Amino acid sequence: MNKAISTTQAVEMIPDGASLMIGGFMGVGSPRRIIEELVRQGRKHLTVIANDSARPDVAIGKLIDAKAVDRLIASHIGTNPETQRQMIAGELKVDLCPQGSLAERIRSGGAGLGGALTPTGFGTVAAEGKTVIQVDGKDFLLEKPLTADFALLGARRADYRGNLDYSLTARNFNPIMALAGKIVIAEPNEIVPVGVIPPDVVITPHVLVDYMIERRQTNGR
Repeated sequence: MNKAISTTQAVEMIPDGASLMIGGFMGVGSPRRIIEELVRQGRKHLTVIANDSARPDVAIGKLIDAKAVDRLIASHIGTNPETQRQMIAGELKVDLCPQGSLAERIRSGGAGLGGALTPTGFGTVAAEGKTVIQVDGKDFLLEKPLTADFALLGARRADYRGNLDYSLTARNFNPIMALAGKIVIAEPNEIVPVGVIPPDVVITPHVLVDYMIERRQTNGR
């Protein structure tokens, strides 16, 4: 199977109303070309699961600016005033989740677990409406698993089979999202021959990657 496709082909697979896990941390490690193509093709009514919504006109912030997102599940929105404005105006539903809990919810979804138990959030709005489970006399919140129709990853490199490695904070969410997306599309900075990425450096193995974005074409996509 040839996994290399263009950004146009990748986004053509993503319908309006799809749920997307988008990797990255404040835009670092986010698949920016895919995001730009989602905006160009006019996708709407998306559910986005991500650590944050970056900043206006940056990475996921471009989807927010385009009003392409109906629901955002994230750990914070403090760096994007447009996300805050849309939430307050009732234009965007925002589900805030503590960062560690968000990571465990994604990890649970990818592993097929029923969720994660955590004490984080007791006594705050994060606990509202959630199931409390007692273990050895201690109370824990049940954080339910998250999955998505697509996981959109930003990677440092891919080899021709689709093995991925990441740079620095790009490893925070991309690897676990690769487990929790039904279709995984990676956007590497470069594609290298098999063997260039040492086996012990591979973070996401090729069996998890359905497609990867080929090198930028002359039309910019």
